[in-house]
Amino acid sequence: MMGTLAAEMIGKWMKEYEGKLLDTADFIFCHPEVSLKEKASSRALAGCLEQMGFSVQWELAGFETAFAAQWGSGRPVIGFLAEYDALPGLGQEVTATHAPTGEAGHGCGHNLLGTACAGAAGALKAWMEKERIPGTIRVYGCPAEEIVVGKIRMNEAGVFDDLDVAVTWHPFDRNRVSYDIWQAQDIKNYRFYGTAAHASKHPELGRSALDAAELMNVGVNYLREHVADDVRMHYTYTNTDGPANIVPDHAATNYFIRSSKWERTEDASSRVDDCARGAAIMTGTRVEIERVTKNKEMKVNRTLAETFYHAMEEVPVPEYTGEELEFAAKISKEAGLANDGVYFTGLEPLEAEPVRLAIGTDVSDVSHTVPTVMLSAAAMCKGTPLHHWAATAQAGMSIGTKGMLYAAECMALGCAKLLEDPKCLEKVWEEHRK
Repeated sequence: MMGTLAAEMIGKWMKEYEGKLLDTADFIFCHPEVSLKEKASSRALAGCLEQMGFSVQWELAGFETAFAAQWGSGRPVIGFLAEYDALPGLGQEVTATHAPTGEAGHGCGHNLLGTACAGAAGALKAWMEKERIPGTIRVYGCPAEEIVVGKIRMNEAGVFDDLDVAVTWHPFDRNRVSYDIWQAQDIKNYRFYGTAAHASKHPELGRSALDAAELMNVGVNYLREHVADDVRMHYTYTNTDGPANIVPDHAATNYFIRSSKWERTEDASSRVDDCARGAAIMTGTRVEIERVTKNKEMKVNRTLAETFYHAMEEVPVPEYTGEELEFAAKISKEAGLANDGVYFTGLEPLEAEPVRLAIGTDVSDVSHTVPTVMLSAAAMCKGTPLHHWAATAQAGMSIGTKGMLYAAECMALGCAKLLEDPKCLEKVWEEHRK
């Protein structure tokens, strides 16, 4: 009965505050800001929370655009992990055809992500106030997820240490509990320094930094044969400017090294470092190795996953209008999306075993500090890839916001279930400590 009442109250609150949440998501969508530049976006989300009765503390872990919005007192302490950074170059008109603006854009749906966390917190607060449930709700405004920095440094600063549970979600093309092992990542810059010379008249005087970078990449490509199947190593050149008649004295690459286990990622990363040092020796150059950031793999929690899955079972999945289905059909054709004409589905079953993903997130580091659960909601039609113009277009329209509201309601109800059953939280922590 208690669960039913919680679902009814949370659903009612969501309907009452729907307009405010839609306005917030739309504002963030229309003011896209890249990592560490999210001034307007963070202020909009914090302002929304202040209007709901939350007090806001700014500049967490030294980030200008990081905040914690809090309501309540005592334990348990539930934290929602909100994001709002956009991606460079993914500005897109809300149309079913590719219409780039040349600006930043929400190709990962973070205008929806942060707003849903605020909505979940507001709905949970309303229920706790009504039922006089003790506890604290905290919404963390987390910058710079796209460059895998924000939550990592916030976690290192101890921002999440007093939480009893962390909750978040991510826009995807389906509705499910994200019972996934997101990859451990090591992200590095390699800078080679050589000696410039005339490439034709005095090549013997030159020491090519570009040769060193190329030889490093050759070594890494041979290394791929001798790492575990789930290890991924990919790179790009970040500095190769200059005419061909000058031996280049500077070259730089950026590497992402990933796997589903930090130990494997760390081992592969050290071997990539060796490739760089060997290339420098072979070419008579010097190499500098800079770690940009790193994160562990996601630590899943079965008890949390099951609790929130049961909550998702109680919340009706979105229904779509003929206009929205027509939009999904058009954008699927335009973007070449693979969905066989099935644009949206219901709630997917909870997997028996964790699913290993080929992508990473800074949420993973939080999961090693405090039990963490992540949901997925369909904020785009099936087959839409993230970091793509089609994802951006749908994040700015009703298809995206329907997924946002659904995710908010599911997160709020899942938290209510935790608060109704203190033994559940005890079980969550027993599992986390293993």
